Amino acid sequence: MNTTSTAGKRDWIALGVLSSIALLLSVDVSVLYLALPHLSSELGASAPQQLWIMDIYSFMLAGFLVTMGTLGDRIGRRRLLLAGSAAFGLVSVAAAFSSSAEMLVVTRALLGIAGATLMPSSMALIRNIFRDPKQMGAAIGIWFSCFMVGMAAGPLVGGLLLQHFWWGSAFLLGVPFMVVVLVAGPLVLPEYRDGTAGRLDLASVALSLGAILPAIYGLKEITRSGWQPAAVLAVAAGAAMGVLFVRRQRRLADPLLDLRLFGDRAFAASLTILMLGGVVMAGITLTVTTFLQSVAGLSPLAAGLWMIPPSLVMIVALSAGPMLARRVQPAYVMAGGLALGAAGMALMTFADASGGVAVLVVGLVLAQAGIALPMGLGNGIMMAAAPPEKAGSAASISETSGEFGVAVGVAALGSLAAAVFRAGLPAGVDADTLAGAVAETLGDPALLAGARAAYTSGLHAVAGVGAAVFLGLAVLTVAVLRARPDRQERQATPEPALTWS
Repeated sequence: MNTTSTAGKRDWIALGVLSSIALLLSVDVSVLYLALPHLSSELGASAPQQLWIMDIYSFMLAGFLVTMGTLGDRIGRRRLLLAGSAAFGLVSVAAAFSSSAEMLVVTRALLGIAGATLMPSSMALIRNIFRDPKQMGAAIGIWFSCFMVGMAAGPLVGGLLLQHFWWGSAFLLGVPFMVVVLVAGPLVLPEYRDGTAGRLDLASVALSLGAILPAIYGLKEITRSGWQPAAVLAVAAGAAMGVLFVRRQRRLADPLLDLRLFGDRAFAASLTILMLGGVVMAGITLTVTTFLQSVAGLSPLAAGLWMIPPSLVMIVALSAGPMLARRVQPAYVMAGGLALGAAGMALMTFADASGGVAVLVVGLVLAQAGIALPMGLGNGIMMAAAPPEKAGSAASISETSGEFGVAVGVAALGSLAAAVFRAGLPAGVDADTLAGAVAETLGDPALLAGARAAYTSGLHAVAGVGAAVFLGLAVLTVAVLRARPDRQERQATPEPALTWS
């Protein structure tokens, strides 16, 4: 067993096992987009059932992240990871052989719960294995890079599978990964648990689910159908339950979520940077992909090919961030990345409706590279700021905020783009979406051009807001994280030994 602060060979092999989980989870999400038409036809899934097949996974994942992160701290992170891996593999087989749409919805929900055991446990174990802050940052960067590789490779892998096999093969893809984790995990992954933690508070679990699930559902419905009363009420109900959840955590001796984590300035600032960065990137990615297909008129395949360069650059930048941080203070690397992202957003505001594809893609490349630098380093700072016994809880906070960031970005910035679009439509055109406006104006080239220009204006508005947010986050990064205490000094205090038994 490695008793020094420097990681050894066994530790890097352990990272490979944990990174394979990140790769699987991202592939598993992206591959379903291609499989949905096939499985819907085979199972006779209605339109609402198709939406639930897609959405229930993210609902349950977001809802259970906090609970599972804290549960791992209590019962053992490796134990929870291995149990979740076994469950994920078994439920994946059940999903692949679903005989009805209802069965697939249920198995997707169970996959979301199982996935919630894997993500925070993986990152928490990285925190425990890599005690040197620089190596921890590099390890987290590699973990995120694997996640992004999975997102980029998912459509390609899914296309190959669906070309030669039935739709269920998309779910069986995860089974070999889980077998590797179950075989190699006990050999290379250490166990860690907080021996002083109390029992899991079930009332807090219920309140956390009552806060997260309605909020995520409401945000998705706002994205889909606009600011309808039911969606707004769901978000409000989630917020009210969130208030009750926070109040209960403050009273408990062993809370489900230790709110003292937010008292660390480095932790709170990094969380804010990552969540708002996720809001911006979710909104801009939505508007850019819509532009490529509905304004530029590209096929889904061509649009997907244009999106490959930003993804590749982001993967490279995730690994480059920790290397740069060895020579330059991490706060300046993160702030520089955010400034680069702001420049990319600003460039997007110069794209026009007739030939703006190249400008948009270059801007998105800069934005993706820019956000990748604070993403890997920021998560490293958060994990280093958290006490070892709270690493699972810290990881769950990071990942839950990511889920909220995407949902808020799509809902809020998507609504901004839609509002600017509707305000800019030519007289006589009445549509809520670009697809509707295109269908309405096909017979009139001038009106069609006006509708496309109106959507481009909405994209400009989102990019402008994104540039302003990124610049503000760059200032926050330098102001707060530049003066953060040396994590190496704090790491020098003894930590409980890891065990492989």
